[in-house]
Amino acid sequence: MMRATLIALVILLGACATPDKPVRPSLYDFGAGIIAPSVQPAQHALAPLVFADIAASGALDGSMVLYRLAYADAHQLRPYALARWSAPAPQLVHQRLRQMLARDRAVLDLSESAALARTSGSMPKVLRMDLEEFSHWFESPGESWGVLRRRVTVMDNTPAGEKLLAQRSVVIRQRAATPDVSGGVRALAEATDAAALDIGQWLRQLP
Repeated sequence: MMRATLIALVILLGACATPDKPVRPSLYDFGAGIIAPSVQPAQHALAPLVFADIAASGALDGSMVLYRLAYADAHQLRPYALARWSAPAPQLVHQRLRQMLARDRAVLDLSESAALARTSGSMPKVLRMDLEEFSHWFESPGESWGVLRRRVTVMDNTPAGEKLLAQRSVVIRQRAATPDVSGGVRALAEATDAAALDIGQWLRQLP
């Protein structure tokens, strides 16, 4: 009986010493977005556009979901401990913007534009974007926004190289429904969609 008691005690101590399984961060993206129709139009309304990869630096170039407590220290960018984007934030933003811009024009990457130039002789304009802010911004503990700040540049693609055509910087804010990571993610997805609409309207005004 004593031996059985010792064995049970050893098993109990071993179970207590076993560390808990690490909690994995939740993964977020922008949702399904626009569902492409089964039949595409024969021609797009606007000229093709090259959309280069989005540039970002520091924490913005990673997969962390970031927030700022503006009421405490607006200069400190903080990551949510148990939340991650399913891919680097610039990649998700690029994917959603390209999806929305492609509703009325062909949107190409750099390699596709080279093939277009070889086959048709035309060189489409190049859209470049710098992601300067992409965070869940808390103005108070109960009021927050999804904030996207970007600088967009359109380059004229000439045989001699790219030539600056236009540039624009805009900050877009979308109110978060809830002051938590889920509310912040939804607000940032909405801010990205609003950015796509803003860029599309701006592009239509360019020569």
